[in-house]
Amino acid sequence: MQFSRYFYPKRLSHIASMNLTNVWPQESNPQSWRCKSHALPTEPYRASTTVYPVMSFMALIYSYTEEPEFALNRDYFEEDFRSHVRGRRWIELGQEQQRAYVMRLLDALEVTDRDKRLKVARAILYLAQGVFDECDTDTDVLHWSRHNVFLLYDMGVFTALLELLSMEMDNNQACSSAVRKPAISLADSTELRVLLSIMYLMVETIRLQTEDDRPEWRTAREAFKTELGSPLYNGEPFSLLLFTMVTKFCSMNAPHFPMKKVLLLLWKTILFTMGGFEELQEMKVRGRERLSLPPLPEDSIKVIRSMRAASPPASAMELIEQQQQAKRGRRSRRPLVKQDSLDTYNERDPFKNDDARDEEEDGEEADSGIEGEVDPLDRDVIIQPPPPPPPLRPPTESASLPKGLPWAPKVREKDIEHFLETSRNKFIGFTLGNDTETLVGLPRPIHESVKTLKQGEEDVDETPTEILYLGMLPNLSQYVIALLKLLLAAAPTSKAKTDSINILADVLPEEMPITVLQSMKLGIDVNRHKEIIVKAISALLLLLLKHLKLNHIYQFEIVSQHLVFANCIPLILKFFNQNIMSYISAKNSICVLDFPHCVVHEMPELTAESLEAGDSNQFCWRNLFSCINLLRILNKLTKWKHSRTMMLVVFKSAPILKRALKVKQAMMQLYVLKLLKIQTKYLGRQWRKSNMKTMSAIYQKVRHRLNDDWAYGNDIDARPWDFQAEECALRESIEKFNSRRYDKNQNGEFAPVDNCLQSVLGQRVELPEDFHYSYEMWLEREVFSQPIQWEGLLQQAQ
Repeated sequence: MQFSRYFYPKRLSHIASMNLTNVWPQESNPQSWRCKSHALPTEPYRASTTVYPVMSFMALIYSYTEEPEFALNRDYFEEDFRSHVRGRRWIELGQEQQRAYVMRLLDALEVTDRDKRLKVARAILYLAQGVFDECDTDTDVLHWSRHNVFLLYDMGVFTALLELLSMEMDNNQACSSAVRKPAISLADSTELRVLLSIMYLMVETIRLQTEDDRPEWRTAREAFKTELGSPLYNGEPFSLLLFTMVTKFCSMNAPHFPMKKVLLLLWKTILFTMGGFEELQEMKVRGRERLSLPPLPEDSIKVIRSMRAASPPASAMELIEQQQQAKRGRRSRRPLVKQDSLDTYNERDPFKNDDARDEEEDGEEADSGIEGEVDPLDRDVIIQPPPPPPPLRPPTESASLPKGLPWAPKVREKDIEHFLETSRNKFIGFTLGNDTETLVGLPRPIHESVKTLKQGEEDVDETPTEILYLGMLPNLSQYVIALLKLLLAAAPTSKAKTDSINILADVLPEEMPITVLQSMKLGIDVNRHKEIIVKAISALLLLLLKHLKLNHIYQFEIVSQHLVFANCIPLILKFFNQNIMSYISAKNSICVLDFPHCVVHEMPELTAESLEAGDSNQFCWRNLFSCINLLRILNKLTKWKHSRTMMLVVFKSAPILKRALKVKQAMMQLYVLKLLKIQTKYLGRQWRKSNMKTMSAIYQKVRHRLNDDWAYGNDIDARPWDFQAEECALRESIEKFNSRRYDKNQNGEFAPVDNCLQSVLGQRVELPEDFHYSYEMWLEREVFSQPIQWEGLLQQAQ
């Protein structure tokens, strides 16, 4: 059997041991993070403990409590397969024989018996899982899963599954039964979990590109991408159906819906149809070229890839203190993050003194034991003296941002008249009435402005982003509130409440654990379940905001405003108001139970000690990925919004954000420093004086702008904080945009009626092309031959 070199362990060893300082979350997927080309592996490949990064998406969709169902899927498949194909295995069949068997499964999906349909769906899920019982290695499972998924799509399985999913969503009996039950478990969502698992594996497998993809697979990928992003499913895109499931779950009408699977499928669908960060960058470049705008000064992805964690040099007092401690034989203070893992060199925590001052100012929020303890991850490491500061590099990102926006507003003739009248009165001293053509005597910029205003009707491209926004618009606030409810329920700082939604419906077993080992396993599974939900929601919201901002700025603004009104800002701050290092280094994974490792290899005996020790990874990249996403969302909500920036100040976000700087990862530190920069001038001179190292890090890492007095806070009292006025003005502009762009072709029952005779007669009526051939006959039939009682009309008028 031939496999691509893309899947060889020698390639994966480079991924497993890459320099994590140069990491960038490629397409919002932490398992596919890349490194710079010159980063060399530093550790040998260990086949016994390595989990293939390209296969991690298969483990993500399953909870550990679903492990017994893997064998159930295999048994149903083999029972049906052996009754039709005797003496042969699936991997031994030819292409046509496999297609014939899949067609038989499709026919069986249409039976009315619910139990039989479930057995057939499980058999299809076993195919999508890679017929693991016929495979010897994880790589074999991936190969056959990929082969089978493209076969299933080619045979139309996804469309059949979509019909079954719609049936399950509308199953009022299951919904009402789940509402009445005091405790919901895995058994209440069996059919939905099977269907969503198959659809997730199909979407994610087809989305990922490999070097050895066949030409027909590349064609199928583009067709599937177009199909998912188009309104082909009951007149709406597939993503909108998943959003409906989210709102139905959060409204308590369907508490048995498996939310983790729904959110993962929704995230991957939007990622597939709209594109990831690199596709966004390419679309941005093409859009600027189309509008004849200057190119971007730099590629933000490449800039952040090359950044390192902020490490200001130690002061003279700190160096003296180090020497004194060394003379006394004391061990020097360790940073909270192992630099070999998150940075390429060892150095002192640059925010040590600032953190101490923060704890004095905000003692009730400080984490006990953080400053004085040695990190348990680093107790075996001999600490070397801090190296000299690296030489200053020439600034590579000092170019100014381009002026202008990649969109042209639609204006009325009256707006052009008003603009010209104001300009003429200012520059010439007289007006020309309703003349919109004469520009004699006006400056050159006025000519350019009128040219821009006269660009006319805007062309709305039917992009996947535009289609999704148009479908989400009527219920946009409900979708946003539902996502934030789920994020709040999954946050580690949230406390259980009786009226909160239950997000554990697809992780809790029917029978609760009775031993200590079972309880520990379930506890890890629950924490992992919540972390995956946070990961999916944060990535989903960030992707939506970035794509909507590129598509049209007002689409971005309306989603942002809904997030702000739904208390997204304090929610994110509450998320970070915890021991963030504990969250980053959490070990809520059991590698031997991850799919497909658990079905290919022999299961070792699990003990309470092994579960407590966790895996060998020192950091949870899933949680780091979620933290970066949430920080980026918070940056997008507050950027250039004075009233929202003041919300950060009012909620006392500075000490919370400064504690997040302890994570020595360049990208996370960058977005924390951005949030601190925009509120620095409102924190007072004493705060700036006491946090000079933080100010220095902002100066080194964050982009500077002309006339930006972020470090001084001059004339800040001249700008009053009027939250309602700013948000209401923005909302008015958004409503005008939605009205002129989406309501112009809607002739609803309550449309206003024009009662002015002159206005009605002056309207242009669109007539058919062949009307002028028969208009004389129309006049004879409809006008001349009709008796009109003019006297009666005059009497009624009187």
